[in-house]
Amino acid sequence: MANIGFIGLGIMGAPMAGHLIAGGHTVFTYTRGNTPGAILEAGARVCATGAEVARQADIIITMVPDTPHVEDALFSANGVAAGLSAGKIVVDMSSISPVATKDFARHINELGCEYLDAPVSGGEVGAKAATLTIMVGGSEAAFAKVKSLFELMGKNITLVGGNGDGQITKVANQIIVALTIEAVGEALLLAAKAGADPAKVRQALMGGFANSRILEVHGERMVKRTFDPGFRIELHQKDLNLALTTGRQLGVSLPNTATAQELFNACAAHGGAGWDHSAMVRALEKMANFEIGQ
Repeated sequence: MANIGFIGLGIMGAPMAGHLIAGGHTVFTYTRGNTPGAILEAGARVCATGAEVARQADIIITMVPDTPHVEDALFSANGVAAGLSAGKIVVDMSSISPVATKDFARHINELGCEYLDAPVSGGEVGAKAATLTIMVGGSEAAFAKVKSLFELMGKNITLVGGNGDGQITKVANQIIVALTIEAVGEALLLAAKAGADPAKVRQALMGGFANSRILEVHGERMVKRTFDPGFRIELHQKDLNLALTTGRQLGVSLPNTATAQELFNACAAHGGAGWDHSAMVRALEKMANFEIGQ
């Protein structure tokens, strides 16, 4: 059993840290705000700063919202870097900039420590069920040391390549998810406006080549009008902004990603930043002056 640090106990981080404790590890935690009661009851050892977490733990995991939050968690005056000693491993499981990730890794490496970027897919449901997909960038040696921890939090775990490759894989994932939501929304909206039963259209499509997890889960949300978030639009906006920014940095045009982002922007403008990302269909419905559920 190992001494593990975990920074960021939000919707995703809290259950992930809980799985590590349940796996028999000693987990030192730090989070902004109050530590969730369930984590305290499970036996988490609460620290006052990220630096204190790093001093106590051999492997330190961060799970925070965006690139600036990771930078602050790692490199602020009382951040993780201030408490590191040679031989430790820092694992960032947030979804952040691939370019910034390479810079963060270089600074951690200069302190004699390893760095893994290991963003996840699967949302709150996957975090609670320990079924997350984990996309990892970093050295094979560091991955081998941390893999057993990943297996307590997820199912599909892949070492993609070097630092930054985990994050670019997550960006690619979010592009595919957003564009597929848009495609399912267009298809079901067209079918419903033509007079077909969208629930039966979805059922028929699930038996063919158009089937996907998005059609199965988010198509049902569109038909039943259940847009309470599993993954909020504002978070997907953040991820697509990473995609578009990285595309500009690399000279890659991402026209359909930009369209999906504009549809999310339209939803947010109508008060939908907190809707589930399947509610992108509402922007399409506004343009058609028709709702799938009519």
